[in-house]
Amino acid sequence: MGEEVGARTFSREDRARYREKVRRCLDVFAEMLRESRFDVERPMTGLEIELNLVDDDSRPTMRNADVLAAVADPSFQTELGQFNVEINVAPRRLVGTGTAEFESHVRASLNAAEEKARTVDAHMVMIGILPTLEPGHLTAGALSANPRYALLNEQIFAARGEDLRIAITGVERLATTADTITPEAACTSTQFHLQVSPADFAGYWNAAQAVAGVQVALGANSPLFFGRELWRETRVPLFQQATDTRSEEIKAQGVRPRVWFGERWITSVFDLFEENVRYFPALLPVCDPEDPAETLAAGGVPRLAELRLHNGTIYRWNRPVYDVWKGRPHLRVENRVLPAGPTVVDTIANGAFYFGLVRALAESDRPLWSQMSFSAAEENFTSGARHGIDAQVYWPGLGYLPATELVLRRLLPLAHQGLDRWGVDPAERDRLLGIIEQRCLTGRNGASWQVATLHRLESADHLDRPEALREVVRQYVELMHSNLPVHEWPVTD
Repeated sequence: MGEEVGARTFSREDRARYREKVRRCLDVFAEMLRESRFDVERPMTGLEIELNLVDDDSRPTMRNADVLAAVADPSFQTELGQFNVEINVAPRRLVGTGTAEFESHVRASLNAAEEKARTVDAHMVMIGILPTLEPGHLTAGALSANPRYALLNEQIFAARGEDLRIAITGVERLATTADTITPEAACTSTQFHLQVSPADFAGYWNAAQAVAGVQVALGANSPLFFGRELWRETRVPLFQQATDTRSEEIKAQGVRPRVWFGERWITSVFDLFEENVRYFPALLPVCDPEDPAETLAAGGVPRLAELRLHNGTIYRWNRPVYDVWKGRPHLRVENRVLPAGPTVVDTIANGAFYFGLVRALAESDRPLWSQMSFSAAEENFTSGARHGIDAQVYWPGLGYLPATELVLRRLLPLAHQGLDRWGVDPAERDRLLGIIEQRCLTGRNGASWQVATLHRLESADHLDRPEALREVVRQYVELMHSNLPVHEWPVTD
């Protein structure tokens, strides 16, 4: 959501004042881009992981306040649902053994947090959608206590004017309604952050958009929701529908959704922030006392609070981020396409593949987006989410082919090149990209493991669906702590 927001109500005057202020922020941002006032010397990468909480019976437990009190680590924070928490990993450079440092830090932090969570009868699970979630878990009472979540819920439904309709057709079908945004809490993700210069931003964002379909195909980990087998990455359509402020009539008019892939390649980071202001009304029109133009004129660095808050309520799968750290502004591409999990090493391998691939593509002599339509990239994203590791995708010069074949033939060599340019240790590069290679060769990722395990439990062990789902989660948690990458997970006990 961006900035913290307390409980309050908004008047028409608040909305008018906010619209004027966010446009002023946009003008100041344009001036900053012209003057190149950004930190670009030592680009950093970052990582966030959203987690589910379960009890000893593998069901969601509404204990995040108790868990956070027990963990007592500021890197762990609340998320939308009381059965969610998030870990924010300190940023670092990739050069040398940066990826190994990410992995060891995340694993140590999660192991320590899990041990403390057990003292309040909870366990942490890195999974895109928790298979044991039921409709009764996603009610207003499941919202975390932070007032920003209740306010966001209120504003989304005020904009809609009616309940949410969630309809997903996959292997099985789901049709339900919701009177809160808590279905969004079912969607837990991994977010990679990549600091880039204003001059390079468009290339990196376009590259991230171009590979999003392959990313989600390889990393799909959300095939089960409300007891149904749906898309391999059900988190994508669920998140799109759970935060939709548009009624059916507004959709028919072509109004853009707040969960958005986008509609065009960009030439500047300004394009994205300008689209935010032009297309999307404010959900949380909270004005900051700072005058950004005065701050900039005085030689300071404006926070652009309204622009950042507005950006935080528009859920692009690759989102631009403006931030200020130690008095210096910088830009990041926030990659939000992947679900959480299955393991720490899978997460870091996914990150290495992404960071290497986007660098190679962004620095290519002939940009990929000059050869590929934006609609083809969006089609790949939908195909990857629907079919997971079995998806067919389009690539210039190759036409339509299996995503795994594309990765093995074309994308892994590019990721190798990109990681070399980042200065990643060769042994680390080969270890992590080897995990991606084996995932492609075995056809096994988190989603395929969950589905195969569920089917075995139902057919061979004759468990009914609720029992089988609990057993899927039990086995998943056990294997998640094994440190084995998911392609090595057995489907049988």
